[in-house]
Amino acid sequence: MSFLRLAGAFLAAALMAIALPVAAQELKIGLKSEPTSLDPQYQNIAVNNEIALHLFDALVAKDDKQQLVPALALSWQPVSDTVWEFKLRPGVTFQDGSAFTAEDVVFTYERVAKVPNSPSPFTALSRQITRLEIVDPLTLRISTASPAPLLPVDLAGLPILSHTAAAGGAPEGKTTAELDRGEGLIGTGPFKFVEWKRGGDLVLARNDSYWGPAPAWSRVVFKPLPDAAARVSALQAGAVDLIEDPPAGDLPKLRNDSTIALAETASDRLIYIGLDQFAEPSPGIPDTEGKNPLKDKRVRQALSAAIDRKMLADKVMNGNAQPAGDFLPWPAFGTRKDAQPDRYDPATARRLLAEAGYAKGFSITLGAPNGRYINDLQVAQAIAAAWSRVGVKTEVEAPAPAAFFKNRDEFRYSAYLSGWTSDPADMSVALRALVATPNREKGMGGNNRGRYSNPAVDAKLEEALRTVDSKKREALLQEASKIALADEALLPLQFELAVWAMRKGLTYAARADQETLAQFVRPSK
Repeated sequence: MSFLRLAGAFLAAALMAIALPVAAQELKIGLKSEPTSLDPQYQNIAVNNEIALHLFDALVAKDDKQQLVPALALSWQPVSDTVWEFKLRPGVTFQDGSAFTAEDVVFTYERVAKVPNSPSPFTALSRQITRLEIVDPLTLRISTASPAPLLPVDLAGLPILSHTAAAGGAPEGKTTAELDRGEGLIGTGPFKFVEWKRGGDLVLARNDSYWGPAPAWSRVVFKPLPDAAARVSALQAGAVDLIEDPPAGDLPKLRNDSTIALAETASDRLIYIGLDQFAEPSPGIPDTEGKNPLKDKRVRQALSAAIDRKMLADKVMNGNAQPAGDFLPWPAFGTRKDAQPDRYDPATARRLLAEAGYAKGFSITLGAPNGRYINDLQVAQAIAAAWSRVGVKTEVEAPAPAAFFKNRDEFRYSAYLSGWTSDPADMSVALRALVATPNREKGMGGNNRGRYSNPAVDAKLEEALRTVDSKKREALLQEASKIALADEALLPLQFELAVWAMRKGLTYAARADQETLAQFVRPSK
C-alpha cells in the first residue's frame, strides 16, 4: 500500500472517528403517555398521531404555528367546488427503498374505514371523500360529496402507508396487531421502527434516505412517564433529554435552572367563560325578578372588563398562559393579527352594570371543573373575586371534571369556565363548535352551552363552510369571529402554553398543537 493510500486511509479513519459520536447521538424523550398502537389509523389521539409522524408523512403537514406546508404533496388546489387535485413529491422512497406513488395514497385512504374496533376512528377525516382518481403516478384527484374547504387540513392527519408493505390477508391489509409488532410498519418518515415494548420504551432509528432535512439523531428513545413530577426528576437526573408538559407549578424553578432550557408557545387550547344567553330565568342567578341579566350585552361586557387577563396569566397560571383575544392564537387560519384581549377596566364594568339596570349588582354561581385544566379552580376563584369587586357577587361551584361536564351539558350553570381545542386549528372549527346557533342536524353549536345565537355569525360561517377559495374563506371567518367577539358570545380568557423542558444545549420549535416531534429537536449552535 502506497504512502498516499496509507495517509488517505488514516485520514478517512480519523474523520470517521470524529463523525461517529455525532452519528451515534441518541435522544431520550419523556412522554406523558404511551401510544395505544403504532397503527397510524387505529385511534385518533394525540400521542398516537405524534408517534406516527416520526415514521410516516401525510400529503400535507402543519408547521409549528399550524400553517399548512407541503409534505408528500408539493401542491394542492381545487379544480371545482367538489374536486381537489394534489401534485405529489417526486423521488420519494419508503424506508424499504420502494417508490412512493399515488397508489399508496389510495390504499391508505381506502384502508381508514376498514380498520376494525377503532376507539376513535379516522373516518372523521376521510368520510367526505367520495372518489379517488389516479391521474398519473404523481397526480391524484379527490372528489367530495359537497364543497370541502377543510380537506387539505384533514388530510394532514392521515399519514401514508406503503401499499405493498402494509398489504395483507385482512380487509385492511396488515392488521393493527401486525403493525404493532413492526410488520409492514414502513413509511417515508424521518425515522424507522426498531422496537417497542408496551409499557416500556419505543425505539426508532434515523431514516438516512429521508426526503426532507436529516434529523440530528441516529436513535430516538421514547419513555412513557405519565407522572409529571417523575418526568421532571428524570430530566434533572439525566435519564431523559427532553420532556413534554412539565407541571405549571415547576416552571418558575425550571426557568431559573441553568442546566435546563424551555420551549414555550401558545397552544390551541382556549380557556373561556361561557354565559347562558337563553334561559329565562337563568339557573344560578337568583333575585332578578325572573330576568336573565346575561342576555344584556352590556352585562356581558361588564363581566369581561372586570377580568384582569394579564394577572391571570402571570400570577394564577405562573406564566403558563397567554391572554386571549380570539378563539385561536394568531396566525391560525381565520384569526386576526390585530385581535386583542378585552381591556381590564373595573370602572367601566361598574358603569355598564348600572346602565343595564344592575347598579346594585346581582348574584351568580360560576361553574368550573376541578382538575381538568391547568389551575382551573384557582382561575375560577380569581374571576369570582374580580366579579364580586364590581358588584356581581360570585360563588364558585367546582366539582370533579365528570360531574362538571354533566352539569354544563345539562345547562345547570349560568356561567361556567371551560376549555376547547380546535383540531384542526381552523377558525371554522372553533366557531362551529362554540358560537354557532345550536343545530344538531347541521352539526352546529355542539359546545355552545350558553346557547348564544346570532344570525349574522351563522350566515358568515355557513358561507365559509362552502367556500373553497382560501382567501375568501379566511375573510369570512375573520368577519364572523369579529362579530361574535364584539357581541361577547363568550369571554376568552387565555391560551394555555404548550411547554417542553430539555437539557441545556438543545432547542425545540415549540408547537401550538403540543406535539413532540424528535425531528425538530436540534443541538444548539
